[in-house]
Amino acid sequence: MAQKITPFLWFDNNAVEAAAFYTEVFQNSSVGAHANYDEEGAATVGRPKGSVMVVDFEIAGQKFIALNGGPKFKFNESISLVIDCKNQDEVDYYWSRLTAEGGEESLCGWLKDKFGLSWQVVPSVLKETVGGPDPEGAKRATHAMLQMKKLDIQKLQDAYDGK
Repeated sequence: MAQKITPFLWFDNNAVEAAAFYTEVFQNSSVGAHANYDEEGAATVGRPKGSVMVVDFEIAGQKFIALNGGPKFKFNESISLVIDCKNQDEVDYYWSRLTAEGGEESLCGWLKDKFGLSWQVVPSVLKETVGGPDPEGAKRATHAMLQMKKLDIQKLQDAYDGK
Protein backbone atom coordinates (compact mmCIF):
# COMPACT_ATOMS: atom_id res chain seq x y z
CA MET A 1 0.00 0.00 0.00
CA ALA A 2 1.30 3.46 -0.86
CA GLN A 3 2.24 5.74 1.99
CA LYS A 4 -0.51 8.34 2.38
CA ILE A 5 1.36 10.86 4.57
CA THR A 6 4.98 11.79 3.96
CA PRO A 7 6.95 13.96 6.41
CA PHE A 8 8.39 17.02 4.68
CA LEU A 9 11.52 18.34 6.41
CA TRP A 10 12.80 21.90 5.91
CA PHE A 11 16.58 22.31 5.97
CA ASP A 12 18.58 25.47 5.36
CA ASN A 13 20.87 24.20 2.62
CA ASN A 14 21.93 20.67 3.61
CA ALA A 15 18.95 18.48 2.67
CA VAL A 16 21.11 16.23 0.47
CA GLU A 17 23.67 15.81 3.27
CA ALA A 18 20.88 15.02 5.75
CA ALA A 19 19.27 12.44 3.44
CA ALA A 20 22.66 10.77 2.95
CA PHE A 21 23.29 10.76 6.72
CA TYR A 22 19.91 9.27 7.62
CA THR A 23 20.13 6.58 4.94
CA GLU A 24 23.55 5.63 6.30
CA VAL A 25 22.28 5.34 9.89
CA PHE A 26 19.17 3.25 9.16
CA GLN A 27 19.00 -0.11 7.38
CA ASN A 28 16.63 -0.57 4.43
CA SER A 29 17.11 3.05 3.40
CA SER A 30 17.84 4.89 0.17
CA VAL A 31 18.07 8.33 -1.40
CA GLY A 32 15.67 8.82 -4.29
CA ALA A 33 14.99 11.49 -6.85
CA HIS A 34 15.65 15.18 -6.45
CA ALA A 35 14.42 18.35 -8.09
CA ASN A 36 16.46 21.50 -8.65
CA TYR A 37 15.55 25.14 -8.27
CA ASP A 38 14.63 27.03 -11.40
CA GLU A 39 15.43 30.74 -11.65
CA GLU A 40 12.21 31.94 -10.00
CA GLY A 41 12.31 29.46 -7.12
CA ALA A 42 15.97 30.10 -6.49
CA ALA A 43 15.40 33.84 -6.28
CA THR A 44 12.55 33.34 -3.79
CA VAL A 45 14.70 31.53 -1.22
CA GLY A 46 18.12 32.91 -2.11
CA ARG A 47 19.54 29.64 -3.45
CA PRO A 48 21.55 29.27 -6.66
CA LYS A 49 19.63 28.35 -9.80
CA GLY A 50 20.13 24.64 -10.48
CA SER A 51 20.87 23.77 -6.84
CA VAL A 52 18.89 20.97 -5.21
CA MET A 53 15.47 22.12 -4.03
CA VAL A 54 14.03 18.81 -2.74
CA VAL A 55 15.31 15.28 -2.32
CA ASP A 56 13.22 12.18 -1.68
CA PHE A 57 14.58 9.57 0.69
CA GLU A 58 13.40 6.56 2.62
CA ILE A 59 14.61 5.37 6.01
CA ALA A 60 13.54 2.02 7.41
CA GLY A 61 10.60 1.92 5.00
CA GLN A 62 9.35 5.44 5.82
CA LYS A 63 9.38 7.97 2.97
CA PHE A 64 10.48 11.56 3.56
CA ILE A 65 11.04 14.66 1.48
CA ALA A 66 13.79 17.12 2.40
CA LEU A 67 13.76 20.74 1.22
CA ASN A 68 16.65 23.18 0.95
CA GLY A 69 14.40 26.08 1.93
CA GLY A 70 16.85 28.54 3.43
CA PRO A 71 17.30 29.74 7.02
CA LYS A 72 13.76 31.05 7.62
CA PHE A 73 12.52 28.03 9.62
CA LYS A 74 14.33 25.79 12.11
CA PHE A 75 13.46 22.46 13.67
CA ASN A 76 12.23 22.46 17.26
CA GLU A 77 11.11 19.87 19.78
CA SER A 78 7.42 20.21 18.95
CA ILE A 79 8.00 17.52 16.30
CA SER A 80 10.18 14.47 16.83
CA LEU A 81 10.72 11.11 15.18
CA VAL A 82 10.43 8.05 17.42
CA ILE A 83 12.68 5.03 16.90
CA ASP A 84 11.30 1.81 18.38
CA CYS A 85 14.30 -0.23 19.60
CA LYS A 86 14.05 -3.92 20.41
CA ASN A 87 17.07 -4.02 22.78
CA GLN A 88 19.80 -1.96 24.44
CA ASP A 89 22.21 -2.52 21.56
CA GLU A 90 19.77 -0.75 19.22
CA VAL A 91 19.24 2.07 21.72
CA ASP A 92 23.01 2.49 22.05
CA TYR A 93 23.57 2.36 18.26
CA TYR A 94 20.97 4.99 17.34
CA TRP A 95 21.89 7.19 20.29
CA SER A 96 25.56 7.26 19.40
CA ARG A 97 24.99 7.73 15.66
CA LEU A 98 22.41 10.48 15.98
CA THR A 99 24.27 12.47 18.66
CA ALA A 100 27.57 12.27 16.74
CA GLU A 101 29.13 15.26 15.01
CA GLY A 102 27.34 17.94 16.99
CA GLY A 103 24.12 16.22 17.99
CA GLU A 104 22.79 17.03 21.47
CA GLU A 105 21.53 14.74 24.21
CA SER A 106 18.36 15.68 26.02
CA LEU A 107 16.27 13.91 28.66
CA CYS A 108 14.03 10.83 28.63
CA GLY A 109 15.45 9.34 25.44
CA TRP A 110 15.24 12.56 23.41
CA LEU A 111 18.08 13.99 21.35
CA LYS A 112 18.73 16.39 18.51
CA ASP A 113 20.87 15.27 15.60
CA LYS A 114 23.51 17.46 13.96
CA PHE A 115 20.83 19.02 11.74
CA GLY A 116 18.65 19.99 14.72
CA LEU A 117 15.97 17.35 14.10
CA SER A 118 14.57 15.84 17.32
CA TRP A 119 14.44 12.09 17.84
CA GLN A 120 13.19 9.83 20.60
CA VAL A 121 15.24 6.63 20.94
CA VAL A 122 12.80 4.38 22.77
CA PRO A 123 13.12 0.73 23.78
CA SER A 124 9.98 -1.33 23.22
CA VAL A 125 10.05 -2.26 26.92
CA LEU A 126 9.23 1.34 27.84
CA LYS A 127 5.52 0.65 27.24
CA GLU A 128 5.70 -2.34 29.57
CA THR A 129 7.39 -0.39 32.35
CA VAL A 130 6.07 3.18 32.45
CA GLY A 131 2.74 1.91 31.14
CA GLY A 132 2.72 -1.45 32.88
CA PRO A 133 -0.21 -2.91 34.81
CA ASP A 134 1.44 -2.33 38.23
CA PRO A 135 0.77 1.37 39.09
CA GLU A 136 3.58 1.54 41.66
CA GLY A 137 6.02 -0.15 39.30
CA ALA A 138 5.01 2.24 36.51
CA LYS A 139 5.55 5.18 38.87
CA ARG A 140 9.04 3.93 39.77
CA ALA A 141 9.92 3.30 36.11
CA THR A 142 8.67 6.75 35.14
CA HIS A 143 10.76 8.32 37.89
CA ALA A 144 13.82 6.39 36.67
CA MET A 145 13.17 7.45 33.06
CA LEU A 146 12.94 11.11 34.08
CA GLN A 147 16.49 10.89 35.47
CA MET A 148 17.98 9.48 32.23
CA LYS A 149 19.22 10.96 29.01
CA LYS A 150 19.75 7.78 26.96
CA LEU A 151 17.26 5.19 28.17
CA ASP A 152 18.66 2.15 29.96
CA ILE A 153 16.43 -0.91 29.63
CA GLN A 154 17.84 -2.72 32.67
CA LYS A 155 17.41 0.31 34.93
CA LEU A 156 13.83 0.81 33.71
CA GLN A 157 13.01 -2.85 34.32
CA ASP A 158 14.72 -2.84 37.73
CA ALA A 159 12.78 0.26 38.75
CA TYR A 160 9.51 -1.29 37.61
CA ASP A 161 10.33 -4.50 39.51
CA GLY A 162 11.27 -2.53 42.66
CA LYS A 163 14.92 -3.59 42.67
